[in-house]
Amino acid sequence: MASHKEYLDYILEQLSSTEGVTFRPMMGEYILYYKGRIFGGIYDDRFLVKPVTAAKRLLPDAPLETPYEGAKDMLLVEETDNRELLAELLEASYPELPEPKKKRK
Repeated sequence: MASHKEYLDYILEQLSSTEGVTFRPMMGEYILYYKGRIFGGIYDDRFLVKPVTAAKRLLPDAPLETPYEGAKDMLLVEETDNRELLAELLEASYPELPEPKKKRK
């Protein structure tokens, strides 16, 4: 099942106080970036983030879910209405997120 653009728009609105959030559509889903680094995505209308240490600390009860078959588990963000938590989540997770891969020439 593909994600709905309306859900993406809702999540982007919730993250709007944090500058540097962008997205890219990918096969009916959406990859989310913060300052150029992938931090999560919208998969089947679920907001999932990478399970870095800071995210696990801020979302201690978040279940691990698979975004799609064959992918690594990610944390399900259930408190999508808590803008302060979401902003803190991005800021705290950023240093632990992998840098983008260099493009081949």
